[in-house]
Amino acid sequence: MTEKEKMLHGDYYDSRDTELIKIYHKARKLLREYNQLDSELIQERERILNELFKFKGTGVWIEAPFFCDYGENISIGENTFINTNCMFLDNNKISIGENGLIGPFVQIYTASHPLKASERIIIRENKKGYLTSCKPVKIGNNVWIGGNTVIFPGVIVGDNVTIGAGSVVTKDIPDNVLAYGNPCVVKKSLG
Repeated sequence: MTEKEKMLHGDYYDSRDTELIKIYHKARKLLREYNQLDSELIQERERILNELFKFKGTGVWIEAPFFCDYGENISIGENTFINTNCMFLDNNKISIGENGLIGPFVQIYTASHPLKASERIIIRENKKGYLTSCKPVKIGNNVWIGGNTVIFPGVIVGDNVTIGAGSVVTKDIPDNVLAYGNPCVVKKSLG
């Protein structure tokens, strides 16, 4: 099994693997180009995002700057708006549904590490490294995520959800609710 296959499977993997570093550098080049591009150059923005992401629906708008690890593990449904300074650590799949509103400085994490330093830090071939594992994140359709929210690995956010600004989403959020806080919890039904 390759390191990339381990990563997407949720097993511990070496993030400094040659194949993964190549994908990382490709994403960095595309992100630098995108983040420095004149906002009026719509067709060029579309070209870059289509090359960067696994899937991008029509009408997706992403404010610069935008940051991610690989890009190729991200799928975004049509008519979704992502505001400025978002960071998507797509070491595993991140899928965002249609008609989403993602506030500024939202962070979506798929990667995690062992809590104990003695388990996290490893030595291979006389080089220190660390163990990483990943879980996918799924965000449903018609979801509004307020600014400065952090979404943890493995979280599923249902359809028609509003997440209040500044939330830390550590667990799944069901459909049709308002949720916020640290940790983020359901406050009321929107159904």
